Amino acid sequence: MPKTEKELAYLTDLYVQDEWTRRFTELVDKHIDLSDAENLAYLNAGTGSHAMTLDEKFGEKTDIFASCENAEVLQIALDKAAALSSRVDFSQIRFEDDAFDAVLTDASFASAELAADLVEESIRIARVGGDVAFYLPSSGSFGEVFSILWEVVAAEDLGPDAPNVEELITQLPTAAELETLAKSLGMVNIQRKVENEVFEYENGEAFITSPLAEDFLLPRWLESLDEESQKRVVGALCKLIDNEDGSLSFRFSVKVTLVTGEKG
Repeated sequence: MPKTEKELAYLTDLYVQDEWTRRFTELVDKHIDLSDAENLAYLNAGTGSHAMTLDEKFGEKTDIFASCENAEVLQIALDKAAALSSRVDFSQIRFEDDAFDAVLTDASFASAELAADLVEESIRIARVGGDVAFYLPSSGSFGEVFSILWEVVAAEDLGPDAPNVEELITQLPTAAELETLAKSLGMVNIQRKVENEVFEYENGEAFITSPLAEDFLLPRWLESLDEESQKRVVGALCKLIDNEDGSLSFRFSVKVTLVTGEKG
């Protein structure tokens, strides 16, 4: 049964933040310097951990305003900020045009279309000359999973609602395409940083029951199927992972990508 927004928010805070988001924010921390920014907008800030980390590092000089995806993650972020006496201003408000010296956006779970919308929103709220950065997976991610999923879809009789694995693969933009997108939306002085991150699980069962896969990745990839068909595909996926890897752990890689630039 699909999780509620409240359940997903708690899973995000307890598991996904460390297992998934941390891989992206560590790359951000290597390449983002807010020492000259009076204010920062953080879009899709989730339950707030990284925004509060940035506040600890830059908060004496930089006011941080974080927009959360829904009311459930916002409430967790607000509770954490209160407990830690964080200065981050968490909300769901729509920020004004040209308002921020720097904008950082988490697009790590966004579809290609939504990612483009988020980049456009990031540029809208940045002042001219302001820093804009966003992070997400790029082409080449999940290859090991998609290869096995392709076999499962081919072997199972799923009818016209079968997920199009080729489309899942091609929907992931290349790093060059992300740079082109940023340029087309008004960014200049664009740079991209890519690191390969490996996710490892003891076996197929550990992978499919991890909150990252069970509640965030697999539902997106299998959204065209009804609940019963999803269960069948996930079971077959688990079995094929173990058949192919035997006693070895199951690994897949993600191209963790950060694009930075300025509003032209």
